[in-house]
Amino acid sequence: MGILDKHKILETNATLLLVCSFLVVTIGGIVEIAPLFWLQNTIEDVEGVRPYAPLELEGRDIYIREGCYVCHSQMIRPMRDEVERYGHYSLAAESQYDHPFQWGSKRTGPDLARVGGRYSDDWHVAHLTDPQSVVPESIMPKYGFLTETLIQPAQIAAKMETHRLVGVPYTAEMIAAATADFRAQADPERDFDGLLERYPGAQVRNFDSRPGISEMDALIAYLQMLGTLVDFSTFTPDPSR
Repeated sequence: MGILDKHKILETNATLLLVCSFLVVTIGGIVEIAPLFWLQNTIEDVEGVRPYAPLELEGRDIYIREGCYVCHSQMIRPMRDEVERYGHYSLAAESQYDHPFQWGSKRTGPDLARVGGRYSDDWHVAHLTDPQSVVPESIMPKYGFLTETLIQPAQIAAKMETHRLVGVPYTAEMIAAATADFRAQADPERDFDGLLERYPGAQVRNFDSRPGISEMDALIAYLQMLGTLVDFSTFTPDPSR
């Protein structure tokens, strides 16, 4: 009996096919999962990675609310074409404080894992307000209303408390200063020294160049942070992982 005949037996017997499929999935799962039980930590500690500052956290929620993850991924795979286009491949540590993570499953638009610092705030405002004015072939909808929608930090401390419950290392000091830090990141006239101590590398400025703190400010603060926390000029991956 040839190999094709043997394979036909498997294909035409639903019970046998189910049993064999289960065995294959079980073996594959054991091979992938079992080694993790012998690792102290499945996520490599990387210098520079920190929890989101309050304004960035609010911007991330707006990003999720508006469905940006549907068309944009935040995961650069370790392949030459990906790395040359988007930058260093994504690290697990960069997503360790994401609940849920924003890896995505398709790219109608480009990957955003390293978008921070690639464009000016004015570019982001123009792009979000009228995408086609910046990228004529874009099919992205307009989000100009974000500029008109002012936000208050009334719930930000509670939101950070919730994230702490699932493992994000927000300290009592961070939560107590959440409202002040929220306002300070979008207003360079305020005292933001404490913000920078708690969230190194946080960018402080009026992101949409308009009075008040808008949803546009928060979203751009989040976008401008993506991919900027790790210094890849000095980063050396742990060969044991």
